[in-house]
Amino acid sequence: MGRTHEQAPEGLDVEALNDRLAREHPIDAYYERSILPIRLIEKGRLAIIRRFIGPADGLDLAEIGSGGGHVLRMFPRARITAIDVSDVFLDTARKNLAGYDARFLKGEVDKMDLPPGSFDRIICTEVLEHCVDPRAILRTIARLLRPEGAAVITIPNDPLILGLKGFVRRTPVGWALRDRIEWGGDRYHLHTWTPAEFERLLGEFFRVTHRAASPSDLLPIRACFRCVLR
Repeated sequence: MGRTHEQAPEGLDVEALNDRLAREHPIDAYYERSILPIRLIEKGRLAIIRRFIGPADGLDLAEIGSGGGHVLRMFPRARITAIDVSDVFLDTARKNLAGYDARFLKGEVDKMDLPPGSFDRIICTEVLEHCVDPRAILRTIARLLRPEGAAVITIPNDPLILGLKGFVRRTPVGWALRDRIEWGGDRYHLHTWTPAEFERLLGEFFRVTHRAASPSDLLPIRACFRCVLR
């Protein structure tokens, strides 16, 4: 299953880790004030998620690792469930989803007592690389998805990203950007996959019906997959 960036110790305090990530990398600022190439990549990722989810009016839609609610606010007519382990992220999501038909659940989804088949659509975007046990999360997504439902799951293509960052650091652009090149907090990633490695992992639980990348298939910084139950 890909490679491990750092050892994920047993008993890791995932809430504290994610609270620290949220404070060091404020999610509103990430979407609104990152350098232009990053904003364009994330705009492309959001567009792919929107397309893969399809019409969501009246559907039960959950996001696992909802962050600040920037993904969920694309679906104003869905019944939304935002799930995150971090109070910092959830407080931001409550602000960004004010006026939506939304509930907010704190905790690790694989440890929650949610009924099977709870959701028509599930989103899990840029989350699994932070999880101690990604398979447990994917297994839970499969359990919570309704038979005709779909899940949209995305990951950063860290092998490519780290290579690009290393290249940029050696250029005048890298010198000018300095610390701003450390976008997204990837030092918090516990796992690293190429898109092909991750699709093999998905195949243990789902059938992948669509795949896309942002900003493009030629430069797949973000790998996006639409999945249905097998």
